[in-house]
Amino acid sequence: MAEEVLTDRVKEEISALAPLDIIVGIPSYNNAATIGSVVTSAQAGLLESFPDRKALIVNSDGGSKDGTVEAFKHACRDGHSLTIEHPVYPVHHLTTPYHGLPARGNAFRTLFRIAELAGARALLVVDAGFHGVAPGWFNPFLDAILNKEFDYAVPLYRRHKYDGALTNCIVYPLMRALYGRRIRQPIGGEVGISGRLARHLLTRNIWNTDVARYAIDIWMATAAVAENYKVCQVRMGAKSRDLRDQSSDLSTILVQVVGSVFGLMETYDSIWRNVLGSLPTPLMGDPCEAPMDPVSVNIPRLHASFQQGVRDLRPIYEIVFTREQLSELEAHASQPLDRFSLPEELWVGLIYEAALAHHRRAMDREHLLKSLAPLYLGWVASFARQTENEDSSKADERIEKLCLAYEQLKTYLINQWPLA
Repeated sequence: MAEEVLTDRVKEEISALAPLDIIVGIPSYNNAATIGSVVTSAQAGLLESFPDRKALIVNSDGGSKDGTVEAFKHACRDGHSLTIEHPVYPVHHLTTPYHGLPARGNAFRTLFRIAELAGARALLVVDAGFHGVAPGWFNPFLDAILNKEFDYAVPLYRRHKYDGALTNCIVYPLMRALYGRRIRQPIGGEVGISGRLARHLLTRNIWNTDVARYAIDIWMATAAVAENYKVCQVRMGAKSRDLRDQSSDLSTILVQVVGSVFGLMETYDSIWRNVLGSLPTPLMGDPCEAPMDPVSVNIPRLHASFQQGVRDLRPIYEIVFTREQLSELEAHASQPLDRFSLPEELWVGLIYEAALAHHRRAMDREHLLKSLAPLYLGWVASFARQTENEDSSKADERIEKLCLAYEQLKTYLINQWPLA
């Protein structure tokens, strides 16, 4: 029997409200400054666009110490001041703690269980630290789930050409090549999920693993695509980034994010080994022109870190990469900055060899993943140098070229991947 994550009191409250059409989940951890505006926008959005749908707003809090829960309750208390024309159902509210580590995965597990118990048709999860979320933001996500019968809806934000570099050079193109679907921002944060997919994901045995702790978004997107659920993207404006917590260093992020993508390759290898090429993912919502947060890149510093890493980590790279790749890597590391450029084929080959080494356990997996940090910095330096005088559309063309290299070289990965 699956572990119960809800208290009897919470289950009684949900049962009294059931059945529900919509649940808006707001995971939080020390978001007192922003959660009130998220709640207010959620209430307005639901009552404006879905007045005939019965909705529940849930704050799944990870043990906040700054008054986040109180701020949520206060915003809900003031919700009656919003003037909406003839709503059929009120918007209910509920706060429930999720137990264990204050991680995003625990919040999703709680929300999935609430959706299951309430018989909800749609679950929309919104970050409590989302700055500037407007009421109209909720409509396209919920419309995709409720009316167009998609199971998984991810945002497509307008982003600066240097924002989301890890997604641009590894996560997006690798997942696209593996599973054959073009999901531009698979770890965009906000997500819409159908009730049937939420119930399915709840049954999976991942909730006490590092996948749930560090990479719940990657796992959900991978599972939805690999297991043939209907997926779409929702066009959004620019998202203001919450820069409060930048404590995780690059090597730790690589272990968590890239390590999770590599690990899921083992889970779904019987699927991705039979996929070649990629298909577009349907787009919902209208294009939105909005100013983007500026992102600065110190190209000389990144280039120097790449050069130093290639020198210092050569013993590791000799284990992971082919002799030809290492020779080419060192040749590019010797280039002066004004001529520095990493070819797409070399970069993709390095990532595929790293995935193979991870699968074979050629060395300690954490050490392997951390050793990718200077190579990643090198790729960012190369991309930034090439695009510093180009607009976003030209930068996107370069990312598309990289994606095609991942797809074209995938047969090598398939041929080298050990069969179970």
